[in-house]
Amino acid sequence: MRATLMYGPGDVRAENVPDPSIVEPTDAIVRIALACVCGSDLHPYHSMDKTDQGTPMGHEFLGVVEETGSQVHGLKRGDFVVSPFAFADNTCPICRDGFQTACPRGGWYGAGGVGGAQAEAVRVPQADGTLVKIPTDVDTALLPSLLTLSDVYLTGYHAAHMGRVGPGRTVTVIGDGAVGLSAVLASRRMGAEKIILMGRHTSRTDLGKEWGATEVVAERGEEGVAKVRDLTGGEGSHVVLEAVGLMPAYEQAYGIVRPGGIISRVGVPQYEEAPVGFGSLFGKNAQLAGGPAPVRAYIEQAIPDVLEGRIDPGRVFDAEVGLDQVADAYRAMDDRSRLKVLVRP
Repeated sequence: MRATLMYGPGDVRAENVPDPSIVEPTDAIVRIALACVCGSDLHPYHSMDKTDQGTPMGHEFLGVVEETGSQVHGLKRGDFVVSPFAFADNTCPICRDGFQTACPRGGWYGAGGVGGAQAEAVRVPQADGTLVKIPTDVDTALLPSLLTLSDVYLTGYHAAHMGRVGPGRTVTVIGDGAVGLSAVLASRRMGAEKIILMGRHTSRTDLGKEWGATEVVAERGEEGVAKVRDLTGGEGSHVVLEAVGLMPAYEQAYGIVRPGGIISRVGVPQYEEAPVGFGSLFGKNAQLAGGPAPVRAYIEQAIPDVLEGRIDPGRVFDAEVGLDQVADAYRAMDDRSRLKVLVRP
């Protein structure tokens, strides 16, 4: 079958690889109908060490179950499913607490011998706990929005959820990528009074305004902090949703957050050490929240929102490629000429 492998910075290839097979009795094999490139895929695209073997890429997909292991009881061949970007048993105490991305028996696509989702098929460990069935007769126009429940929309939702967004709150979203825009949409649905979107790409911030952003701030760094503080009467933002993962974004976040406020991070941090002392968090009694979104905790409640037309998060996709053109998708997202690219095997 064809699958996407990354060999080093800027080196993405679609190649022939062995078909996936059942390894553990809790596995399933899914034939992929729709996948995509994630903004987090661009981090290794910039910085990973070169390898001769290649790293399987992709972690968001919809597809059809082809085969199940002997201990998979909730799924059968032909089921149409959406997968969270991380697999989990969904039964352990950590999963029951709603943090499936930390499941002791869970893990990540593209790692530990598990293939990636930018492929024709993939092995899904812990299939019963991971995969969520969706109607087989769903309108195909809704498939991109259902795909966002695998990661991007529900990652934005998780940011807002962990930031305790609600009525009367001022929310600032840092980053106008697909996750940042999804965080705007989720914040509006949670009733935020004011939503400030920090971004400088007009085509993206225009969508952000359609989805509920009341203000757009194009400035960055100290200028951006000053602009947001001006928009909030000098008080700062009750909630800051950081959807980038780079240190300058974190610095903006603690400059913007209001005393007693919350910074919720869902951009995968490209750093381990960051200020938390008096001048950043401590002096403001500010809280730091967020992490890898346990989208499995939210998928089932979000599917009806898509099917019944309450949200259309698939609008973040602005291009589509086949597997053999996936390198073009990475380049387009890296140079910001595309927001998020669908991959159709």
